[in-house]
Amino acid sequence: MKQALEIVMFSPLWRRLRHARSMARETIDACIDEAGARLRPGAEIGLCLSDNDHLRELNARWRGQDKPTNVLSFPDRADETSRLGDIALAYETIVQEAEESGIAPADHYRHLVAHGFLHLIGYDHQTEREAGRMEALEKRILERLGVADPYRDGGAEE
Repeated sequence: MKQALEIVMFSPLWRRLRHARSMARETIDACIDEAGARLRPGAEIGLCLSDNDHLRELNARWRGQDKPTNVLSFPDRADETSRLGDIALAYETIVQEAEESGIAPADHYRHLVAHGFLHLIGYDHQTEREAGRMEALEKRILERLGVADPYRDGGAEE
């Protein structure tokens, strides 16, 4: 069963990343397959392509950190809904991190879409064991999409 992915381009900066919408869909499909996720029929996911100002506001409100961040996930924990939750991404932070890491912004974007989606389906990285499990899955997903290991040489920013 196909999930419903609602993508809102909150910031026009995202027009600079060609095919952001189709890359998100492809990445989420790979996540579902690699994780063996069994989604409810008609499962809904919201993807907000935003900017640093908006992510800073969300990060301050929901995590108590008054700074922009690359990705935030908001899982819907209500059992009676088919909505998995929402993922918000900040264009400027993603591009800056990609440049600092010497990787393509599209590859970093795919990684963060995968990371955000895995949070929606219950993965986390609060402990070393959880982080190892989540990172291994992210590597498999990204390899499937032709993206290099984001944790090579010390790892990705989270």
